[in-house]
Amino acid sequence: MFGNRRKAFLVSVALVSGALLTTACQDSDKAADTGAARGSSSAAASGDAATPSASAAGSGQGTGKTSGATGKTSGATGRGSEDGAGSGADTGNGKREPVGQSCGANDISWSTRSETQAGGYILISAKAKPGITCVLPAALPTVAFGSDGTEAGPAEQAVGEQITLSGNTTAYAGVNPKSTKGDGGKELDSIIVAVGDDDPEPVSLKVGTITVDQPVVTNWHTSATDAVPFG
Repeated sequence: MFGNRRKAFLVSVALVSGALLTTACQDSDKAADTGAARGSSSAAASGDAATPSASAAGSGQGTGKTSGATGKTSGATGRGSEDGAGSGADTGNGKREPVGQSCGANDISWSTRSETQAGGYILISAKAKPGITCVLPAALPTVAFGSDGTEAGPAEQAVGEQITLSGNTTAYAGVNPKSTKGDGGKELDSIIVAVGDDDPEPVSLKVGTITVDQPVVTNWHTSATDAVPFG
């Protein structure tokens, strides 16, 4: 009898142990599943949290591109400045001179005086009017005489340099009204002066009575002694 009870007890213990073991395994599986789920949730949460960072990174890249575009724009402006600085008149020796506002006869205060050197000539002085800065081109001044417009030819073989008139800077040109020998010529008392053939407003300057015959004129010079029309 006791043997049968013992057998029944052992069977009951075995069944209970099996049930507990099964429950424990199930609990472990559930715990593992829960842990995995939580891990996935944390990873997802971390991923979500990382998304704004990715957006921020994207935003940073956008800013970089914008800055780059700005840099390119500045570069373009720089190139424009360089082109502006490089513009000018070719001097023929590989250099360029800046080109400013060209002088017109009405931009200049004019004066003349008679000189005795080199057989006698007329010294023309040109000075910019107050507040004006302009450039006399590297060319002969246009000087004409009388009602027939007899024009002075070149007294120098080479063309001079351009001169910027401003403030007290003065340019000089010398006119020999008579380059021929003998007594021929016409008597006049004024000359007509322009900066160039295209000057729309030439001026008439009184010079006293002179005899005109094949007149010649020098280039513009910054020194009066360089404006003597020899020959």
